[in-house]
Amino acid sequence: MSGMNSWHPWRLARDLHPDLDIDCTRRLSPGHMGLIGRRTIWLHRGLSQAERRCTLTHELVHIERRGREHHDPDVEEQIVELESARRLVTLEQLVDAFLWLRHPCLHDLADHLWVDQQTAWMRMEHLDPLEVAAVEAACDGDWSWQPPA
Repeated sequence: MSGMNSWHPWRLARDLHPDLDIDCTRRLSPGHMGLIGRRTIWLHRGLSQAERRCTLTHELVHIERRGREHHDPDVEEQIVELESARRLVTLEQLVDAFLWLRHPCLHDLADHLWVDQQTAWMRMEHLDPLEVAAVEAACDGDWSWQPPA
């Protein structure tokens, strides 16, 4: 991944939440990549570096939204996932990815962007028309995105 405006959740946690511990040593229950406690964020110890980066961002967005959560937990998760994806993947980074990869599969796109596949998928599925136009213009129309089947 290029170094353009790279979101750094570890630095954010250090600077804005110095009292917060981040623990990557425990195995979490199946289906859980991260959990928030009162003063700790636990990241499942089997996560890749990109998965840790995405999961930490996700949990930090949850902390940031405390007191403003949507009443429907499923909607709240969607809000947090989308905000996390937007922070982790800028438009500039997407343009760079499509200039290099042109017609990437989800795995290659995620790898290039240094995110997990869920985050790459979420970002791509929620591009606004101006973002689509920017990628289209940068690639002279020679790009494509096919969501996984």
